This record gives sequence, C-alpha cells and structure tokens, in this order.
Amino acid sequence: MSRVLPALFVVLWSSGFVGARAVLPYSEPFTFLALRFGLTALVLLPVVLARRAPVPHGGSFFHVVVAGLMVHAWYLGGVFFAVDRGMPAGLIALIAGLQPLLTAALALPLLGERPSRRQWGGLGLGLIGVIMVLGEKLAPQGDTLFSGFGLPALGGGLLALVGLTVGTLYQKRFCQGVDLGMASFLQFTVSTMALLPLAFLLETRTIAWTGEFIAGLVWLVLGLSVGAVFLLLLLIKRGGASQVASLFYLVPPVTALMAWALYDEPLGPLALAGMAVAGTGVALAARR
Repeated sequence: MSRVLPALFVVLWSSGFVGARAVLPYSEPFTFLALRFGLTALVLLPVVLARRAPVPHGGSFFHVVVAGLMVHAWYLGGVFFAVDRGMPAGLIALIAGLQPLLTAALALPLLGERPSRRQWGGLGLGLIGVIMVLGEKLAPQGDTLFSGFGLPALGGGLLALVGLTVGTLYQKRFCQGVDLGMASFLQFTVSTMALLPLAFLLETRTIAWTGEFIAGLVWLVLGLSVGAVFLLLLLIKRGGASQVASLFYLVPPVTALMAWALYDEPLGPLALAGMAVAGTGVALAARR
C-alpha cells in the first residue's frame, strides 16, 4: 500500500492539468476555483459530521487555515491565472517542477531535514528529466518562448510555485495532529472565501454549463480536491518533505502522457527518455 499511494497521487494530481484545459474555456479562473472549492467543502461536510471529527482550536486552527490558503487558493489561483493569461501548460509545469528542489533547500532551516547526497542527486536528475519531457513543448513559438503572455502570467506561475512549496512545508511543520478530513474541509472553506472577492472584483462570473465543463468540474472536485489532496496530506504526514516533493517531478511526464492520449499532443523520443530519467531521479530522492 505504501507504494500504491504515491503512484495514485501522481496520476490524480497530473489529471488536474488536463482538467484545467477542459474547463477554462467555459469559465474564468477565480470564478471556477471558488465554485470548485465550495462544492468540495459541501462534499466533505457530511463526511466530517458523520465521523464527528474534532475541530482544531487556537493555534492549530490558525495553522490549518494558513496551510490551506497556500496549498489551494494561492497555488491553484496562480496556476489557473497564468494559464488563463496565455502561459503554455508546459511552461507552468516546468515552473512547478522546481518545487522539489526549493522544498529540499527550505526543509533544513524549517524542518531540520537534511537531504542526503543521493537525494540531492535524485532531485537534480528528476529536474533534468522534466526538462527533457517538456523540451519539445517549450520550443520557442514565434519571436520568443514568452510570446503570447506577459509578466502577469509569469508572476502567477512563480507565485504558484512559492505557494505550493511553502504550503506543504507549513503543513508538515504545524498541522500534524489535525484530523485530515476536518483539515481538508476547513481549508477548502477558507479558500472559497478567499477567492470569491477576486471573482467579484476582477471577473464577470459567467459560466457556460456545457457537458465538458460539468464533467471537468465533477472530476476536479472528486478526483483532485477530494482524492488527490487527501493523499497529499496523508503523504506529508507519513514522509519527509523532500521525499514527498520529489513526486511532483513525475507530474509533467504523466500529464504529457494524458495529453497525448486525450488530445493527441505529440510525444517524441526525447520526452519518453525524459520520463525514464525523471522516474530514476524520484526513485533516488524518495529513498530514506
């Protein structure tokens, strides 16, 4: 089971990028995320009530809220904003691919974790594999690689990287004793409250309720916000921050496979070789 959970997490988390591609043509980013987070909280509410999960008090409640805002509202808000502003999915995936290295660098001062030389080597090898997978997709189109989007989109991608990195470290450091179901419910509730003002201030809140949008919404609520996020919190609770973060190196390769299967996006030999390199890097970094 300990080997199945990381693999399942990678598959579920990777499907989120494909789901974003399905829903963004029909909704603005903050409007969609507020809807998604609100529905997820409603799904989790009867679960926490039935289990009579304890509500964290005092400092624990504050820590759960802060971690949730960073992992959900901050991270996904940045990702969806960047994609909506024209950033290619490959580039945002590459930016997110820096997360394991940033996590390892911050794990020592914040958590006292000291990655071994083998783990550092695995993290570096994983990053090389991610770049290989996305190499063809990141080939400059038109004048430059950055054609089609500006600094706001780049800023959104970088903010997403910081939000996910700091949020997972914060979750590991301060939220260990909190029930996972209750923590998820509280985090999605406060993330909804955080994004609703942005939707009202910056967007028209118009949604085209097509079949593709509804299917994508259902999957992103149940498969991602419930399934993948619960697994992420569980893995953070069980393992070291650097070990969990290394799994994110597998997300771009798996996403590329999904995009090839669903949208017929090209997948050349360089990308296939990069998948093997990234997998080897994660295997090295994840070993204790």
